[in-house]
Amino acid sequence: MKRFDRPVLGFLARSEMQAILEAPDPRTWAGQRGRTLFSLMYNTGARVSEVIGLRVGDVVIDDTMAAHLHGKGRKERSVPLWRSTASLVRGWKHRLEGAGDDRFLFPSRGGERMARSSVTQRLNLAVSAAAQHHPQLARLSISPHTVRHTTAMHLLQSGVDITVIALWLGHESPATTHMYLEADLSMRERTLDRLQPIGASLGRYRPPGPADEIPSEPLNYVQFVGLKNTGASALVVLSSASCA
Repeated sequence: MKRFDRPVLGFLARSEMQAILEAPDPRTWAGQRGRTLFSLMYNTGARVSEVIGLRVGDVVIDDTMAAHLHGKGRKERSVPLWRSTASLVRGWKHRLEGAGDDRFLFPSRGGERMARSSVTQRLNLAVSAAAQHHPQLARLSISPHTVRHTTAMHLLQSGVDITVIALWLGHESPATTHMYLEADLSMRERTLDRLQPIGASLGRYRPPGPADEIPSEPLNYVQFVGLKNTGASALVVLSSASCA
């Protein structure tokens, strides 16, 4: 399949993602777990296997506020948390009533590792609830991996460098992350086509040059500060000051 014939990756608008995050009822045990779980997934772009494998001690909510994820090939990466996410995790840890650092952060009712199917089921419930105010969600096929795609696309649209997104998601190479750049360019191209005057010759979208890649306005999602990669472990260092 040619590059320009590839379908655009399924991801959610910010308002849609926010509605899903706020759908679980925090007054219930399962609802508070779901709200914290989905917020952490969106914040970190974690795979389902990574997030359900988190232990209480893997998520730091003190000064550093970061989640230490254990990814594929026994590789680890640390992703910073927004203050809002850290607050949810703090409240959830309190509800776990002093669980030790080695206990699962998102356990089943029996205290065991949460099943992948349970994550999907809870997400489907959240999507159904959110669809009451965003009817278009009911027509979409949304899975936990959609949340991961959404994280990547929102980072990209906010001006975060593709190499940083690769480390954020735990990709071995930025080449894997390139599909998000292609999807973003495909959307821009379709928008450009709709803006063409009648009878105009439609040309392919040409990505901006180096001088145009940095947005003129402050990033409203995350601001790149630095990056550290040390072999099997990667630390994504970003400023979360604008992500409250």
